[in-house]
Amino acid sequence: MICYRLRCAAGHEFEGWYRDSATFAQLQAGGFLSCPECGHADVQQALMAPAITKNRSDAPVSGPISESPVASAPERVASAGLPDQMVAAFQKIRQAVESRCENVGDRFAEEALRMHHKEAPERGIYGQASEEDRAMLAEEGVDVLSIPWVRRADG
Repeated sequence: MICYRLRCAAGHEFEGWYRDSATFAQLQAGGFLSCPECGHADVQQALMAPAITKNRSDAPVSGPISESPVASAPERVASAGLPDQMVAAFQKIRQAVESRCENVGDRFAEEALRMHHKEAPERGIYGQASEEDRAMLAEEGVDVLSIPWVRRADG
């Protein structure tokens, strides 16, 4: 996990945690980032000192999501222990994915591959995928991105 210091166009600074730099770039390019204080969507990295961790076992579990056309395949993560602002940001991501994409459930890998091969219409999708499915999609050149999937804001 990477922790970035972020700044919105209004000047508010906050932290964001991402699986890797590519995940951050995809979320930023897809418009899935916003300031937890004012909601502004123009979010950039701020200057920060790097952090080095000793133990990767503290990283939260996540599921795949890709930029477009394949929009996501989330898995639930416990939000206990996460800062409230982080949970709120993940809830906004979840809401955006659920409102803009089709839930294909455990058919995620199959449907993503069909879209990649132009056998199904391009659209945003999300669902579940095993590690084997993710590896197969990567071999086929289908970009898939993992995102934390926390409880709904209204739930």
